[in-house]
Amino acid sequence: MIGKRLFLAALIICMGLAATAQRIVYSEPDRDDTRRMDFEIAGKIGGNFLLYKNTRGKNWITVLDNDMQQVAKVEQDYVPDNDRMINVDFFPYNDFCYMIYQYQKKNVIYCVASKIDANGNKIGNITELDTTHLGFAANNKIYTVQSSEDKSKLIVFKINSKNKSSYLLTSLLMNDKLELLKKSRIAIPMEERNDFINDFYLDNDGDMVFSKFFRNNNDNISKAAFVVKYAQADTLQMNELKIEKTWLDEIHIKVDNYNKRYFLTSFYFQERKGNIEGLYFYAWDKTKAQPYFESTNPFSEELRKEARGDASIKTAFNDYFIRNIITRKDGGFIIGSEAYFTTSRFNNWNRWDYLYGSPFMSSFNNSNYYSPYYSNSFWGSRMNNNQSVRYHADNITVLSFDDKGKLEWNNVMGKTQYDDETDDLLSYQLMNTGGQVHFLFNQQERRNNLLSDYSISPDGQMNRNPTLKNLDKGYLFMPKYGKQVSSRQMIVPCLYRNYICFAKIEYSQN
Repeated sequence: MIGKRLFLAALIICMGLAATAQRIVYSEPDRDDTRRMDFEIAGKIGGNFLLYKNTRGKNWITVLDNDMQQVAKVEQDYVPDNDRMINVDFFPYNDFCYMIYQYQKKNVIYCVASKIDANGNKIGNITELDTTHLGFAANNKIYTVQSSEDKSKLIVFKINSKNKSSYLLTSLLMNDKLELLKKSRIAIPMEERNDFINDFYLDNDGDMVFSKFFRNNNDNISKAAFVVKYAQADTLQMNELKIEKTWLDEIHIKVDNYNKRYFLTSFYFQERKGNIEGLYFYAWDKTKAQPYFESTNPFSEELRKEARGDASIKTAFNDYFIRNIITRKDGGFIIGSEAYFTTSRFNNWNRWDYLYGSPFMSSFNNSNYYSPYYSNSFWGSRMNNNQSVRYHADNITVLSFDDKGKLEWNNVMGKTQYDDETDDLLSYQLMNTGGQVHFLFNQQERRNNLLSDYSISPDGQMNRNPTLKNLDKGYLFMPKYGKQVSSRQMIVPCLYRNYICFAKIEYSQN
């Protein structure tokens, strides 16, 4: 027994010596970077960090060097003014990034791309990818853009939902030079009035996968399939899920490019509008064109006790939402979920009513086009400003499974977060440094919000790392909007007084 204790002590000491050190460097807030500014972290290009900012109808690319000093601020004056700009996405490469945006001019929606270098300057001409003619001014997002994991392919698509029984999918598959590889127009049969499609992803082969499901009036999902649109095909392959005796919550898809699989998961229920019982899994083997496994994994009573927060054991996971799916080379996978809910003087939020701003945005707009939910934020717009609502983001539960869906280990990170009017400072962000996965989130200590760092090793060992260095007073982190820009660097927006600035969190081995 004494020998075992000595071994554990030595192991802890060794782990401490190998711990990851962190460093934080802040950018200087610009006087135009107010709290209500729209922004996007474009990525790390040629050693610089590029940030997109939209202020007062102007579009800018701010360039920061490795010390977070501003080296350029370039107005993208070719971009339409704010009242016509609808959406913008960034796809970074080593020495440039694509800015793909859509805007409206009269009754036409344009989807175009510009190529931007490491200094924030446009390279060459603007590329028009597609246009959509409407009978009226709609000002709604129509196009969705996805990139493959290896960045070799991009797909731009739109879905016309005018015919409620048969949607029309138009997709443009391109390579990394924006050269068209395949354009398709495919009908998607929508047999039931409450059929939905969602969660679109593109794999490295150029195949697109998404989910199709039946949900009656915010009820559980009682019928579902995952759908594959192969790169050069003009047809869809429907694969029904066998869920006759279970009901599903929201379906999440993850492409496993290394193992050539598609992975689907969801919380499941054993009765309609019952309590969440556990996780449902479905994995499809692309090589063999058949299911790899399909199973359910119920939560143990021990895990429920640890994860429940203020809930009862039976209702422990009823406020949880799946936030992350990480696939491993050995075929295993890790799922991260978080408890989220709101309270108010009038009513408490629940996943059935979707009150006060759902985590899942409405897919329909008034232009007869169906826009799948796609956002870098968890809960939609940053500017909620609902003063009667308090937002809560509590415990994080992380579970690891082998390649057949058998539980290997689980961990619960206890946290209690809440804020009024907005959820900007709540929730967490992942930082994957290879040997560890870091969970960054704010915790209140002595009335101050401090950015905490919990890490989990591949074998499930959880550690609370020392307080991040350079945590200056006055900076409030918005970790859920952060973005990992390299193997050991993350850019996280911060609030400083009434301005937005950005922090670089850098990890390095001691």
